[in-house]
Amino acid sequence: MKPLVKVENLYVEYLGRKVLDIEELELYPYDRIGLVGANGAGKSTLLKVLVGERPVSEGQIVREGRLAYIPQLDEPVAGEGKNFALLGKMGVASKLDDERRSGGEETRLKIALAMSEAADGILADEPTSHLDREGIQVLISQCRQITGALLVISHDRDFLDQVVDKIWELKDGKIAEYWGGYSDYLAQKEEERRSQAEQFKQWSAERVRLEKAIAEAKSQARKMEQKARASGKNKSESGGRLGHQKTTGSKQKKLHQAARNMEHRMEALGKPEAPETLRTIRFRQSPALALHNPFPIIGNDLVKRYGDKVIFERASFQFPLGAKIAITGANGTGKSTLFQMILNREDGIVLSPKAQLGYFAQDSYKTMRDQKVLEYLLDECDYPVSEVRAVLAAMGVSQQDIRKELAVLSGGEIIKLKLAHMLLGRYNILLLDEPSNFLDLPAVEALEQLMREYAGTILFITHDARLVDNVADIVYEVKDGNIIRID
Repeated sequence: MKPLVKVENLYVEYLGRKVLDIEELELYPYDRIGLVGANGAGKSTLLKVLVGERPVSEGQIVREGRLAYIPQLDEPVAGEGKNFALLGKMGVASKLDDERRSGGEETRLKIALAMSEAADGILADEPTSHLDREGIQVLISQCRQITGALLVISHDRDFLDQVVDKIWELKDGKIAEYWGGYSDYLAQKEEERRSQAEQFKQWSAERVRLEKAIAEAKSQARKMEQKARASGKNKSESGGRLGHQKTTGSKQKKLHQAARNMEHRMEALGKPEAPETLRTIRFRQSPALALHNPFPIIGNDLVKRYGDKVIFERASFQFPLGAKIAITGANGTGKSTLFQMILNREDGIVLSPKAQLGYFAQDSYKTMRDQKVLEYLLDECDYPVSEVRAVLAAMGVSQQDIRKELAVLSGGEIIKLKLAHMLLGRYNILLLDEPSNFLDLPAVEALEQLMREYAGTILFITHDARLVDNVADIVYEVKDGNIIRID
């Protein structure tokens, strides 16, 4: 079977930095592939190159069929055919000409229009962004029915596990291929890490052995030289009565030669890449910020309306101290509104007197001051620089990026910094609205660990089922004007 897309000797630079350097890549009509990699690795660029949205100066790309493209949210909607049955399933049949579409409606519309085309393959860039769980389940169902190829970038691990059977990892411009879903990919990466750690351990042990043997050989040679000088013997004198023993000079030469041979062996060992080791982050709180109320956030008979639309109708809840609380529910039910009511201490909201709230908004990447990265992180922070760097490293922010101005960072990088700022700030309650949106998958997994280890209380809105499973102690659903605890 011919590949749908065949790439040879592709090379792409951006602002002098290598983004793609791929010798050969093939996408077949039967492929179901998830494309993963760090923010800024070039995933979106690769999709645009494959679909023909971005021309390249180096490399050959042969397309044997028609490709449909689902861009990210901030890119314009494109689509020729209109499958009104599919538009209806995605809940956007009436939204084609409505310019007031929400983020979720915009995403659904782009997906429906792309899938309406008679395409041999679909390339999708973060199609689950801004979709609620119902929308994601509809998308999963539609992806399973696609007869052509599917290549998708997604930060939703559950979605990838249900839809793809192969992972392409983009790193340093190159593609590594792994069979299976995202969980299988993680297992293979962990096996690679263990193998790498074992190789590095063996290399370290052999290097230490050789260094010790070299030092011992040189030490013996020096002792022989000192003994010979002390006794006044010439190095060429016979070492034995019958001349069968080695001369002192010969023994010294052999020791020096052995040391040189071992030095060559040590050079030949090379140096394998050391396995990545990250410090464990130990969050703590100032005693001045300690909360003693077992329920620092309480809602009593909340009422909220926008015109004729009822958001909350006598809704009540008690959020316990120190818990990691997931707030779930369909788009438009009032999850973000609840956060705003808590922040504004509206009628019916009771907060502990010592509550210090930190808030992460969905569009946080748009509201940053003109500062350098480290300066921004240390503002309103009681942690030393070493621990701030450890949190940044866990989130995938490199040491080189720490000295950069915020203005030159990508949206995903800004979000990492905002989340790190929340976790390290002088707060005891965090409200995080869709914190995993637009993060690369390693950063999402690091965020999970940081959230679990955080010393305070966290309320977080998410449609990411895996994030809920891995972090939440308690789950609430906002539905039909109420806030309901889910067992």
